[in-house]
Amino acid sequence: MPVREGVVTIVQESRFQLVGDDGSAHLFILGRNAAGEADQLAPLQRRQARVRVEYARTRNLIGFVAEKISVCGESGR
Repeated sequence: MPVREGVVTIVQESRFQLVGDDGSAHLFILGRNAAGEADQLAPLQRRQARVRVEYARTRNLIGFVAEKISVCGESGR
């Protein structure tokens, strides 16, 4: 499963934007079976938390589907 790391900069419901170290922005939609809830995204954005997102690529969406989000420096990282 592909992985991206970066800072959560924008959150709207179950959608969020992740900005990588190189300045590139990526749009994600929280997957149905994701390890996390939509209401957990806003605090990550307020903290400008650095996160690691495991995601699935899609054909019919503008963004990616986030399957797992973990805060860098927590849970063994």
